[in-house]
This record gives sequence, structure tokens and C-alpha cells, in this order.
Amino acid sequence: MLKVGDVLDMGPFQIKLTVKKFTKETLDVEIELGPRSGGTPIHIHPHALETYEVLEGRFDAYVDGIWKTYQAGEKAEVPKGVPHSFRNNSDAKTRVYNTHQPALKMAQYFEGLHKIAHSGVTKNGEVTFKAMLYLSLLMLSFKDEIIPVNPPAPVASVLGFLGKLAGYRI
Repeated sequence: MLKVGDVLDMGPFQIKLTVKKFTKETLDVEIELGPRSGGTPIHIHPHALETYEVLEGRFDAYVDGIWKTYQAGEKAEVPKGVPHSFRNNSDAKTRVYNTHQPALKMAQYFEGLHKIAHSGVTKNGEVTFKAMLYLSLLMLSFKDEIIPVNPPAPVASVLGFLGKLAGYRI
């Protein structure tokens, strides 16, 4: 179980998470994104509000169909159920303070991502088909926390099912 101060280095994804606060009400992490890091697939949180505050650099957030670049000191908010993603499209690292309210099981989800990042299923930072199976299986395990939009949830469900059939476990 994650605790304050824990660091999850997502290695090939160029994302590092440091836990800043963890209660039932909120999971707060500092996200460090490497230069030109891709971030996350478009997804929703059906039961949680997500916020971002840029601490350093530039941060690109996709919220409800629109990409917007935020600078240090600026904030973005993603209401429950709104499709979103993020990335660092700049040549410098970016640091962002991120919250999920309530925390639900997002910490366990992040631990699963960390496990996948270090399992060898990515190739030069690229998501392979095998990695897609693992990521889909992970999302299926945390439907109250996160639902993929791209790829669509039904596609992710099929991929997750194929991963289960192949014997993959998170």
C-alpha cells in the first residue's frame, strides 16, 4: 500500500509519481513528466474529481475534447465523468501537483501501472500489444476509478479478456 513519500517511477513512460497526501478523501501526487512524454490514454473517472496545478514547466491537458497548455502556477480541474488526458509536449521536464477526490483505489491502480512499466512489456517507451493487454486488464480491475475512452471501453474490455485468457495477471 502506498504511503506519503513513496515514489513510483514509471520508467519507460517517463512519468514519476511522488505521493504527497493519501487519505480516504484524496490521493495527492506530484507528477514529473519527462520531455515529450506521452502521458495517458483518454479516460474518465466516474466517481472522482481530478485536479492539476503546474509547479514547473508546461503541461498539456485534454479536457472534454480540448487540448490546452498550462504554465507554472496555473490550474485545471476535471469533473467526474469528463474525458481527459495529459502530456508534456515540451523539451523540458514538467512537474504537476495532481489530486483525485475521493481517492477510491487510485493508489492501487498506480501501483499496477508501476508494475506494468517495469515488467518489460514496453519497447523503447512504446506501448506494445502485450502492454495494451496488460493495461486493459488493469483498467478492467478498477472500473470505479478509471474507464478508458480511447481505446473505447468495449475494446479495452475485449483486450482485457484476451489478456486474462492468455494468463496475464496484474
